[in-house]
Amino acid sequence: MSAPGKNYLNCKKGFASWALTLDHKRIGLMYLGSIMFFFLLGGLFALLLRTELLSPGHTIMDAKRYNQLFTLHGAIMVFLVIIPGIPASLGNFALPLMLGAKDVAFPRLNLLSYYIYVLGAIVALGSLIVGAVDTGWTFYMPYSSTTDGGVVLMVTAAFILGFSSIFTGLNFIVTTHKLRAPGMSWYRMPLFVWGIYATGIIQIMATPVLAITLLLLIVERVVKVGIFDPVLGGDPVLFQHFFWFYSHPAVYIMILPGMAVISELIAVFSQKRIFGYKPIAYSSIALAVLSFLVWGHHMFVSGQSELVGMIFSVLTFLVAVPSGVKMFNWLATMHQGSVSLKTPMLWALGFFVLFAIGGITGVFLGVLNVDVHLHDTYFVVAHFHYVMVGGTFMAFMGGIYYWWPKMTGKMYSEFWGAASAIMVVVGFNLTFFVQFLMGAQGMPRRYYNYLDQFTIYHQISTVGSYVLGLGFVMALITLLVSLKNGKTAPKNPWHGASLEWTHTDAVPIETNFREQPVVTEGPYEYR
Repeated sequence: MSAPGKNYLNCKKGFASWALTLDHKRIGLMYLGSIMFFFLLGGLFALLLRTELLSPGHTIMDAKRYNQLFTLHGAIMVFLVIIPGIPASLGNFALPLMLGAKDVAFPRLNLLSYYIYVLGAIVALGSLIVGAVDTGWTFYMPYSSTTDGGVVLMVTAAFILGFSSIFTGLNFIVTTHKLRAPGMSWYRMPLFVWGIYATGIIQIMATPVLAITLLLLIVERVVKVGIFDPVLGGDPVLFQHFFWFYSHPAVYIMILPGMAVISELIAVFSQKRIFGYKPIAYSSIALAVLSFLVWGHHMFVSGQSELVGMIFSVLTFLVAVPSGVKMFNWLATMHQGSVSLKTPMLWALGFFVLFAIGGITGVFLGVLNVDVHLHDTYFVVAHFHYVMVGGTFMAFMGGIYYWWPKMTGKMYSEFWGAASAIMVVVGFNLTFFVQFLMGAQGMPRRYYNYLDQFTIYHQISTVGSYVLGLGFVMALITLLVSLKNGKTAPKNPWHGASLEWTHTDAVPIETNFREQPVVTEGPYEYR
C-alpha cells in the first residue's frame, strides 16, 4: 500500500528510476516526450518546405535539399510520430488503468519496445551523417537501390522501429485478454480499449510484411540481387504491392487509435452514454480486417488490370461504412447531451470536421477515372494530411489534454488550450484546403518548382502553415507551463465514468489502484 501523497511520479527518484522503470505510466510518458521531440523536428522540416514553396524557383534551398527535407519530414512524421503516437504514449498510460490492471502483461517487453524505438530513431538520425535520403518516405524502387545517401541506414531504422510496433501491439492484446478487472466483460470495456486492441491486431499482422520488404531492399542494394530493380531482373511494382500491403493497414494503425480517443472524449464531454456501443466496437475490428484488402487503390496507375482496379475501388468504398458508423454514432451521442466545450472536446470537434473532409475526399481518390487525374497531385497531399494530421494528431492532442490531469496532477489554462485548438484548426485549413484546388488543377506533389498560376495557392498554404505551427507550439507551451503554474487537479475533473477516473487517486500510485476494482456496469453509465 502506497503512503498518502505518494504516486507513480514521486515514488522513486533519479535517472535510473526512469531509465529502468517497468511502470507502464512512466514508459508512456517517456514515449510521449520522445514523440513530441520528433514532432517538433518533423514540423520544423515542414515549415522549411513550405517556406521554399512561397515562390517559384529557388527561395531558401536548392532542389536536392528540398527532396531530402520532404523525405525526412515524411519518414519522421510517419515512423517516429504518427504510427507510435497514440498507442505507445496514451495507450501505454491509459489502457491498463481503464482495464483495472496493475500494469501491462509484459512490463519488460514494454520497456524493451521503448528502447527499440530509441535505437531506431538514433539510426534514422545517423543516416544524416552518411547523407540525407531523398527517396521520399515510401522508398520506392528502383530509385532507392541506386541513389546516393543513407538509404540503407534509413531503411534499417524503419525495420528496427517495426519491432517496437509489434511488441507494443502484442502487449496490448495480451493485456486486454488476460488482465481485465473482475466483472469487466468485453462489452464493459471502454471503446478506447477496443480501438487499441484492433490496432494491435494490425501491428502484429501487417508490420512483418514491411520488415521483410525493407530487408529485401537492403539485400538488393548491398548484395545486388535482383528483386525490385528491373536492371537486375527485378520488378519495381512488386515493391509497391509489398509496401502498400503494409502501409494501408498502417493508415489504420494511425487512425484507429485516434478514433478510440474520440469515442472517449465525445462520451465524457457530452455526459451521456455512448450511442451504439457495440456498432462502434465492431467497426474498429471491421476497419482492422478491411485495411488488409484495399492496398491496390494506391496502384490504380501502376498497370494492374481493369478488373483488379474495379475490385479495389469497391473495397475502398466499403471501408467508408465502419468509419461512417463511428461518425454517425458520435453525432447521435452529442445530440441532446450536456455538451461541454472544454479544451479536449474542442480538439475532438476539430477532428470531427477535418476527418470528415479527409474521408469525403478519399471517395474521389477511390473512383478509378478520377484517381487517374488526381494521382500524384497535391489533392493526394491534402487528403493524406486531413486524415493523418487532421484526424490522428487532432485526436492525439485531445487525448493528451484529456489525460494530462491524470498524468501530471496539474490543470492547464483553459483559455490558452482552447485558443491553441482553434488556431490549429484554422491554420490547418488554410494550409491544406487550397491544396485540393491545386491538385484538381494539376499541380504535382513533391515538385520543387511550379507554374506561376499556382503561386497564390502556395502562398496561402505557406502562411497557413505558420499559423498551424504557432498553434501547435502554443498548445505544447500551455501544457509545459501548467507543470509549474497549473492548479492541482482534482481526482475526476471531467466527471469521467471509466476506472482511471473513478478508482484511482488524482495521480495514480505505482500499482495504479489501492485495491482491486470490481466492475459492475459499463464504462459510460452517467447519472
